[in-house]
Amino acid sequence: MTYTSAKPYFYGTGRRKKSIARVRIYPGSGAITINQRDIDDYFGLDTLKLIVRQPFGVTETNGKFDVVCTVVGGGVSGQAGAIRHGLARALCQADAEQYRAPLKAAGLLTRDPRMKERKKYGLKAARRASQFSKR
Repeated sequence: MTYTSAKPYFYGTGRRKKSIARVRIYPGSGAITINQRDIDDYFGLDTLKLIVRQPFGVTETNGKFDVVCTVVGGGVSGQAGAIRHGLARALCQADAEQYRAPLKAAGLLTRDPRMKERKKYGLKAARRASQFSKR
């Protein structure tokens, strides 16, 4: 299923850790496509699929929108979180007065600020020191 720019859609950008998701939602039957692959092909774990579908559950819009998104960077967990954030923003653009309050109450519109801590000099990682040896 390919979508052209002629069809009207709503857009949202989501971010989580190092992942950035560009999410477009079209009125449709509930198909979710991530990087030209179906959600079941892209995410192996059911928990990640649940995270992606969370905004639809909160707003009770299951099966009303088709989702087409492009996601880059990070790992699978960060990408799922980025898609969720972008999807929540796109739903707000679709109908702000109806969807914004439940999405805000569920905390889906807030960007998760947690990032990887930088490595410090003299250590092997951010906090990991070299192993202590008496001799």
